[in-house]
Amino acid sequence: MAVSIFKKLPDLVAPTLTIYIDGHAVAAERGETVAAVLLREGKTASRTTPVHGSSRAPYCMMGVCFECLAVVDGVASTQSCLVTVEEGMRVERQLGRKKVTQ
Repeated sequence: MAVSIFKKLPDLVAPTLTIYIDGHAVAAERGETVAAVLLREGKTASRTTPVHGSSRAPYCMMGVCFECLAVVDGVASTQSCLVTVEEGMRVERQLGRKKVTQ
């Protein structure tokens, strides 16, 4: 597992919950964004580009740059910096172009 440079200061009052990133259970706190949890988890890339497959990670953390796109609860191209975590949420890194299901 990669070592993350992003650390969360402990908040003794914030209730914890569990979300799933690429199928793995991860602890999070209410009020955190999905992007913040992705950054803290060590493997910071939230997506790869459609053409070259280059890794991208959350950057601006305010919804401007679109580098934080991920699949959140089955919805592709979700700006993970604008979504707060919820119990049982499922997050997948978006690899390449979003998949369209019919």
